[in-house]
Amino acid sequence: MGLRGGDVRRRRLWVSAAGVALALAVTAGCESTPEPGTTPDGPSRADARTRPEDSGGAPRSVARVCDKPEPGPSKAPSGAVTVDPSVPGDLSAKTNSSPAGTTFWLKPGRHRLADDRYAQVEPKDGDTYIGAPGAVLDGRKTNQYAFGGGARDVTIRHLTVQGFVAPHDEGVVNHDSADGWLIEHSRIQFNSGAGLMAGSGQRVRASCLRGNGQYGMNAYKGSGPLRDLVLEGNEITDNNRHDWETKRPGCGCTGGVKFWAVDGADVRGNWVHGNRGTGLWADTNNNDFLIEGNVLEDNQGAALMYETSYNAVIRNNTIRRNNWAEGRRYAERGDTFPFATVYISESGGEPRVKARTDTLEISGNLFQDNWNAITLWENADRFCNSPANTSSADCTLLVEDVDRCAQPGIAKAPLYTDCRWRTQRVDVHHNRFLLDKSAMDCTSMCDRMAVLANYGTYPDWSPYMGEKVADAVTLKQHNRWRNNVYEGPWTFVAHDPSGELDFQEWRGAPYRQDAGSAFRSRDGG
Repeated sequence: MGLRGGDVRRRRLWVSAAGVALALAVTAGCESTPEPGTTPDGPSRADARTRPEDSGGAPRSVARVCDKPEPGPSKAPSGAVTVDPSVPGDLSAKTNSSPAGTTFWLKPGRHRLADDRYAQVEPKDGDTYIGAPGAVLDGRKTNQYAFGGGARDVTIRHLTVQGFVAPHDEGVVNHDSADGWLIEHSRIQFNSGAGLMAGSGQRVRASCLRGNGQYGMNAYKGSGPLRDLVLEGNEITDNNRHDWETKRPGCGCTGGVKFWAVDGADVRGNWVHGNRGTGLWADTNNNDFLIEGNVLEDNQGAALMYETSYNAVIRNNTIRRNNWAEGRRYAERGDTFPFATVYISESGGEPRVKARTDTLEISGNLFQDNWNAITLWENADRFCNSPANTSSADCTLLVEDVDRCAQPGIAKAPLYTDCRWRTQRVDVHHNRFLLDKSAMDCTSMCDRMAVLANYGTYPDWSPYMGEKVADAVTLKQHNRWRNNVYEGPWTFVAHDPSGELDFQEWRGAPYRQDAGSAFRSRDGG
């Protein structure tokens, strides 16, 4: 599935011209505080709107759970089966011999599985695993998987899972993407592959996803839908330690969390920081996301990528010091593309795809000292059945049969629009953008806001040749900025990479962006 990776790596074939975390006054396990007028459970998307007076009013607390997780019970809960760390394989054996719905309490100490690399715990429906203070399930760089199988509604609490060596694109906990799992107050750390996989209805709360070789979590389900995912109050840090984008250039196979075809996700109150590459990456036919109240900082690449996906609210997040490594690397290569901290690629609002909103809203966020801010991008050559579609086996959610996207039908309605993932109906409002270029040791190409496309060139039967898509994404697809606050030497890019504008040109005809916004050009935050 990594080969399905996103457009950001390959678009340069068509358009190129050539961390220290802030110490925050929080306590262990603290979750981000909702803004006034919201609830911890989050409002519906229809109500997810930020007031003008709340511009940039993101929360300042974070989920600090890796170093000080909430400890589990020091005694076995009533009725629980006790698991002994001095007996290798005790956890698997007792799981196999117990009925569904059993609670297991892991005593303090280092628990081991059998030496077989495929040895793993295979829960039954409704099983619960609770760790005592100091309980660790250690794969010893021998076992590939910790918890697998198809059991539903499994719970894992207060347990550290580390040292497993899952292969590339596979995961250690919930290896088979079973539905209804709850992972809470746990540390999934220092494993190869992904720390977690995900199934429908999975909830990951107040947990630490740290130092995993590829992903903290890979939200991908090979068969059936993946719906109703919740990530709340987690610390997601230092993932992609094995630097897979270097090992497999263009794979699109890394991130603090990667989402594939997830329908409905609430991502709230997480601290996503210090990941190698992208912090949060939604790639290919995701829909109906609420991303709110997170602190996204010090990620080497983008804080957030939303790619070939639909319908999202991204609000009240604190987004700072992201994209310094990757942004600088591309700038030093002479790449003029505005690779941004929030990168919206072939994604937007689509009323025909059922969700809690029919727009892609970016509101109430605080952006501070990131390498570029927001880019809305649409690749003219990327559509269903095109060789430029890096998600080659997939089509949009509006066309079931990719083979329909061919001449002559694709040249006229409805396929002309439905065969494309379109960057449309994006509403960027009531955000605060602060920039001090000296903080990044930057002189150019780190100060941009953009909406653009490339010149359509291929395949030779494409109906999107020339400037058609650039004209559409810039002027016709209802993408707008409004009521934002800018402090610093911002520049703006419209239509194509050569279209660099100052604030007045950005606001003037034909673009008419940022009505009601305030701009102070001093270099500083």
